[in-house]
Amino acid sequence: MSNLFSRIKESISADLHTMMDKKEQKNPIAALNQYLRQSEQEKEKVRRLVDRQYQLKEEFTREYHKAQDMADKRLKQAGVAEKAKEEQMHAFAIKEYEDYRARADRMKVSREEAVEQLETLEQKYEEMKHKLKDMHLRRMELMGRENVARANHQMNKVVEATSEKPFSKFAEMEQYIENLEYKVNSSYYRSTFDSKIARLEKEMREQTAETN
Repeated sequence: MSNLFSRIKESISADLHTMMDKKEQKNPIAALNQYLRQSEQEKEKVRRLVDRQYQLKEEFTREYHKAQDMADKRLKQAGVAEKAKEEQMHAFAIKEYEDYRARADRMKVSREEAVEQLETLEQKYEEMKHKLKDMHLRRMELMGRENVARANHQMNKVVEATSEKPFSKFAEMEQYIENLEYKVNSSYYRSTFDSKIARLEKEMREQTAETN
């Protein structure tokens, strides 16, 4: 179990910058998300191991109390058999007492070891959770940086596209309108030219008539 913890701790403590700096990695945030999902899966495995260790501690505790209770019971029965001068029953009770007592001692040691191991596992598990939390926060920071970088990239593309010929489109539109206006004015002038000449001729004839 300690080897498993060591492997998981080493995996989670790996330097993320190495992964982020790989040139062939097209989407580092996606890779980081995958890494965190795998780490969360490993954390869940460890949580189950911690739960199992807690159950073992409880089982050792129950077995210790059962053995201790039976040892006390047989010792008391041995006293009764001795007073009754029942040697065979006394010998049986003493033998049972010794067996239960030995089992109780063994379960006590096992329980103490289980408690110590559980405390170590819980401590490492908490460290793992803090490490993963820091990694999630780090991911949020990187996502923020990526978002800003993408926004700046898009804005720079627009700015660069317009800065090359800042008013070219407007100039083209203005020239188009001027040409259109010229065509309209020319067409109007041409269409009214004959009527204007006719009016001038009429005015000139009237003036000639008046002078005569």
